[in-house]
Amino acid sequence: MKDVARQAGVSLSTVSYVVNDSGPVAGARRARVLDAVRLLGYTPNESARRLRNKSTATIGLIVPDLSNQFFALVAEGVEQAAAEQEALVVLCAPEAIDRPTQYYARLLRSQRLDGLIYLPGGEGMTLSLALELAEAGPVVMVDERIRGFEVPSVVADSRGGARAAAEHVLALGHTRVAIIGGPEALWTSEQRMFGFQEALAGYKVPLHSVTVRVGDHRIDSGASIASELLQGPASARPTAFICANDLMALGVLKHCRALGLAVPGDVSIVGFDDIPIAELVTPGLTTVSQPARTMGQLAADTLFRLLDGGECADVSSPLPTTLVVRDSVAAPDTCATRTH
Repeated sequence: MKDVARQAGVSLSTVSYVVNDSGPVAGARRARVLDAVRLLGYTPNESARRLRNKSTATIGLIVPDLSNQFFALVAEGVEQAAAEQEALVVLCAPEAIDRPTQYYARLLRSQRLDGLIYLPGGEGMTLSLALELAEAGPVVMVDERIRGFEVPSVVADSRGGARAAAEHVLALGHTRVAIIGGPEALWTSEQRMFGFQEALAGYKVPLHSVTVRVGDHRIDSGASIASELLQGPASARPTAFICANDLMALGVLKHCRALGLAVPGDVSIVGFDDIPIAELVTPGLTTVSQPARTMGQLAADTLFRLLDGGECADVSSPLPTTLVVRDSVAAPDTCATRTH
């Protein structure tokens, strides 16, 4: 509508009166607006019209894994913001119902959904899929970005948080370190790996003493990688695991218990996300807290502004993360001398 107003040389309200037939407009001005509409190929946004008319909007929230409490916290934030707008939120779980994400693009095109909030899963989002979704309707991403594609995205400072987590471990004297990164397709996984690497470089940790593996953000992958890396004598195994999310860290903790290894006496563990269970396990998990509910609220607020025809607020700056120190990390003083 702003483009039409600029082309026709009239105010935004004049364009609204013409396309919505909601107010008187002089014949010459109306003709200029209609000419601009035809020239630019403008079609009214039915979702925005419903919001302005106080009709109920329906937005989709795509989450990759219902077992991850981080996604549940984001969903709470989305729901809180939607309640303020009296909008409906439809939970979309492609993996749970074995439907491709393209299915939700079709829902957008059919206007059964007015917009989408998208949290990418383990495979991430390709540029072609992002384009397909964006062509279908308004989309806001959470905890992910795509290079070369301008779409609103709400993220936290994954890089800084990961660096702080690794520095905490290294400052205690750990040099035999295992890093479990997230799926390589994800921008957030890349950012956290950059943060881990910056900390290792800052502490001049020899590369031969660092083991890097890639997990899928689930408990089982953390346990499986721990099973691989904790074989052999104590003097050769990692004394600390730095994980890209809490679920994989909990998987490492689970396997350590199965082996009879003490945490943090034998193995230190740090995670990322600070999901609610992180402080309930024994020992409490040292992790990086990111504001999941706030991320959900901000994403929903951004989407509603887009649906209402407004400009998108700047959400490019990452939200702050905080290192939460609990009991799963300690100095490696006794690790090398223990045997199991």
